[in-house]
Amino acid sequence: MKTLDKIPTGKIERAGKLVKTGVKIGGNYAKYYSKKLVNPELGKDELNEDNATDIYDGLKSLKGSALKVAQMLSMEKNLLPNAYVEKFSLSQFSVPPLSAPLVRKTFKKYLGKYPEDIFDTFTKDSINAASIGQVHKATKDDKVLAVKIQYPGVAQSISSDLAIVKPIAIRMFNLKGKDSDKYFKEVEHKLVEETNYILELKQSKEITEACNIIPNIAFPKYYEALSSERIITMDWMKGKHLSEFAKTDFTSDIGSKLGQALWDFYMFQIHGLRKVHADPHPGNFLVSETNTLIAIDFGCIKQIPDEFYIPYFELAEKDNISNQKVFTEKLYELEILTPTDSKKELEFFTALFKEMLTLFTSPFNEETFDFGNDLFWSQIADLSERYSKDDQIRKMNGNRGSKHFLYMNRTFFGLYNLLHDLRAKVEVNNFRKYID
Repeated sequence: MKTLDKIPTGKIERAGKLVKTGVKIGGNYAKYYSKKLVNPELGKDELNEDNATDIYDGLKSLKGSALKVAQMLSMEKNLLPNAYVEKFSLSQFSVPPLSAPLVRKTFKKYLGKYPEDIFDTFTKDSINAASIGQVHKATKDDKVLAVKIQYPGVAQSISSDLAIVKPIAIRMFNLKGKDSDKYFKEVEHKLVEETNYILELKQSKEITEACNIIPNIAFPKYYEALSSERIITMDWMKGKHLSEFAKTDFTSDIGSKLGQALWDFYMFQIHGLRKVHADPHPGNFLVSETNTLIAIDFGCIKQIPDEFYIPYFELAEKDNISNQKVFTEKLYELEILTPTDSKKELEFFTALFKEMLTLFTSPFNEETFDFGNDLFWSQIADLSERYSKDDQIRKMNGNRGSKHFLYMNRTFFGLYNLLHDLRAKVEVNNFRKYID
């Protein structure tokens, strides 16, 4: 794969790159509509494929926040056309890496020495390159290490990148003006945290030490002396990415064993620590040769405040969903319903969220839940498709819910998808035995 000697860091330079991408997309639409004149039955598959390719090609050389947003969207399998999901998912661990000279320059700046002066061996080519950083393999004192290096300029360009992405997101999710600022501020805050490798090192050590009690899941050890604000060093963990493992011929027992470890890992964090690894995409999990799950990235950790945690999980209880008075109260507490809603909006969104929550919270109301159940996933797909085509939603304010929903929903959608890939049957309350 071609390497990068330079990443655009200036606001004008980065915006210019995206403008060129916009021109390409405009050309794709022109081509689509000219073909549709000849063939009115023409679908949008080719248009989606062309647009997804051009958007991804434009973002991958920018790195940083813009590419991270694409990675987040790749997890929304029921929101975007499949062409976008497939293309954007490449941002998880397959983008052009930095060149060796730029890696050495970054090392010298943030650790005061070149990599060859610190490690016994250091691979000049990266093993994985993603949205915010890339990973190199190294050795020191008989230890095999993974060294993650942040791309230059990523932290400084977060605000300007999001300002560029914002108009696209507002259109895509039907958000309304200044009311949407709380969501963009939440994304910006988390991205700033993700570029702070000193914070990541601290979070990684805290969560992995707390979660060591859970069986069938392993974590790397982190090395503070070999890390800095833009470089983080940890044990090299051997295994297949979860998405790669999911394509192999594993048994249902192994899938459920891994799925149980994953479920317990997440539920323990949410209910025991009130914070959670909020980036559950397949690039952040490996499966070892002995079928142990490995979690390798703790850059994105979401704190869960009581004022959100309590009503959020009260709404997961079947009795509360069926109790209209309690249900409505919780929708207001979670900012899903607002005092400015019209009667029509109140009725519409109450019905919509009752249907959604009845489906999405169904795993919490069972002793054992089968995430490989095709009926569950077909119901999710049907619901998503029905409401994505509902013209009534387009006419209403899409700003629904507390800002905390952004990363909590992302966590559960990602977790459910990983469990589906493993076709796992899990014991829902098994995690409780690990909480004091």
